[in-house]
Amino acid sequence: MRCVIARYPFDLTKSEVEEMLKGIRPEQPVSGPCATISRKLYPVKQVGEVITKQDRRDFTAFEVTRALTRLGFTCHETPPAPATPAPAAPSAESESESGPESTSYIGTTLG
Repeated sequence: MRCVIARYPFDLTKSEVEEMLKGIRPEQPVSGPCATISRKLYPVKQVGEVITKQDRRDFTAFEVTRALTRLGFTCHETPPAPATPAPAAPSAESESESGPESTSYIGTTLG
Protein backbone atom coordinates (compact mmCIF):
# COMPACT_ATOMS: atom_id res chain seq x y z
CA MET A 1 0.00 0.00 0.00
CA ARG A 2 1.33 3.41 -0.86
CA CYS A 3 1.81 5.64 2.18
CA VAL A 4 3.14 9.20 2.23
CA ILE A 5 5.35 10.10 5.17
CA ALA A 6 7.37 13.34 5.25
CA ARG A 7 6.26 14.09 1.66
CA TYR A 8 7.89 10.86 0.41
CA PRO A 9 5.84 7.94 -0.92
CA PHE A 10 6.52 4.48 0.50
CA ASP A 11 5.11 1.20 -0.77
CA LEU A 12 4.64 -0.82 2.42
CA THR A 13 2.85 -3.96 3.49
CA LYS A 14 1.97 -5.05 6.99
CA SER A 15 4.38 -7.99 6.84
CA GLU A 16 7.23 -5.74 5.64
CA VAL A 17 6.77 -3.40 8.61
CA GLU A 18 6.72 -6.36 11.01
CA GLU A 19 9.89 -7.72 9.39
CA MET A 20 11.66 -4.33 9.64
CA LEU A 21 10.89 -4.13 13.36
CA LYS A 22 11.91 -7.73 14.09
CA GLY A 23 14.74 -7.65 16.60
CA ILE A 24 14.21 -3.97 17.50
CA ARG A 25 13.19 -3.36 21.08
CA PRO A 26 10.47 -0.79 21.74
CA GLU A 27 11.73 2.33 23.48
CA GLN A 28 10.61 2.65 27.07
CA PRO A 29 8.65 4.28 28.54
CA VAL A 30 6.03 4.68 25.82
CA SER A 31 4.17 7.88 26.66
CA GLY A 32 2.65 9.32 23.48
CA PRO A 33 1.14 7.96 20.28
CA CYS A 34 1.97 4.27 19.90
CA ALA A 35 1.17 1.23 17.79
CA THR A 36 0.87 -2.46 18.55
CA ILE A 37 3.12 -4.38 16.17
CA SER A 38 3.78 -8.10 16.65
CA ARG A 39 2.23 -7.92 20.15
CA LYS A 40 4.68 -5.18 21.19
CA LEU A 41 3.87 -1.54 21.86
CA TYR A 42 6.13 0.81 19.86
CA PRO A 43 6.17 4.63 19.84
CA VAL A 44 5.04 5.68 16.35
CA LYS A 45 8.03 8.01 15.96
CA GLN A 46 10.36 5.03 16.47
CA VAL A 47 8.42 3.02 13.88
CA GLY A 48 8.52 5.93 11.44
CA GLU A 49 12.27 6.30 11.85
CA VAL A 50 12.80 2.59 11.13
CA ILE A 51 10.52 2.32 8.10
CA THR A 52 11.52 5.63 6.46
CA LYS A 53 15.19 5.71 7.54
CA GLN A 54 14.71 9.44 8.19
CA ASP A 55 15.20 11.58 11.25
CA ARG A 56 12.16 11.76 13.54
CA ARG A 57 11.99 15.50 13.12
CA ASP A 58 11.19 15.06 9.41
CA PHE A 59 7.69 13.64 9.97
CA THR A 60 4.81 13.87 12.41
CA ALA A 61 3.36 11.17 14.61
CA PHE A 62 0.05 11.69 12.82
CA GLU A 63 1.57 10.79 9.43
CA VAL A 64 2.96 7.52 10.76
CA THR A 65 -0.21 6.73 12.72
CA ARG A 66 -2.31 7.25 9.59
CA ALA A 67 -0.02 4.97 7.55
CA LEU A 68 0.06 2.24 10.21
CA THR A 69 -3.72 2.33 10.62
CA ARG A 70 -4.19 1.96 6.85
CA LEU A 71 -1.84 -1.05 6.95
CA GLY A 72 -4.00 -2.68 9.62
CA PHE A 73 -2.08 -2.01 12.83
CA THR A 74 -3.79 -0.90 16.05
CA CYS A 75 -2.70 2.60 17.05
CA HIS A 76 -3.31 4.43 20.34
CA GLU A 77 -3.12 8.13 21.29
CA THR A 78 -1.61 7.10 24.62
CA PRO A 79 -0.49 3.68 25.83
CA PRO A 80 -3.40 1.56 27.01
CA ALA A 81 -3.61 1.13 30.78
CA PRO A 82 -2.13 -2.17 31.94
CA ALA A 83 -4.72 -4.75 32.88
CA THR A 84 -4.92 -5.07 36.64
CA PRO A 85 -5.94 -8.42 38.10
CA ALA A 86 -9.20 -8.55 40.03
CA PRO A 87 -8.69 -8.50 43.81
CA ALA A 88 -8.88 -11.93 45.39
CA ALA A 89 -11.99 -12.71 47.42
CA PRO A 90 -11.24 -13.11 51.13
CA SER A 91 -11.21 -16.70 52.30
CA ALA A 92 -13.59 -18.03 54.95
CA GLU A 93 -10.70 -18.45 57.45
CA SER A 94 -9.63 -14.81 57.29
CA GLU A 95 -13.22 -13.62 57.81
CA SER A 96 -13.58 -15.57 61.05
CA GLU A 97 -10.27 -14.28 62.41
CA SER A 98 -10.89 -10.64 61.56
CA GLY A 99 -14.66 -10.55 61.91
CA PRO A 100 -16.48 -8.05 64.11
CA GLU A 101 -16.46 -10.37 67.14
CA SER A 102 -12.67 -10.29 67.49
CA THR A 103 -12.30 -6.51 67.28
CA SER A 104 -15.42 -5.26 68.95
CA TYR A 105 -14.85 -2.18 71.12
CA ILE A 106 -18.49 -1.51 71.91
CA GLY A 107 -19.04 -0.85 75.57
CA THR A 108 -15.37 -0.31 76.44
CA THR A 109 -14.14 2.86 78.01
CA LEU A 110 -11.03 4.51 76.76
CA GLY A 111 -9.01 6.61 78.90
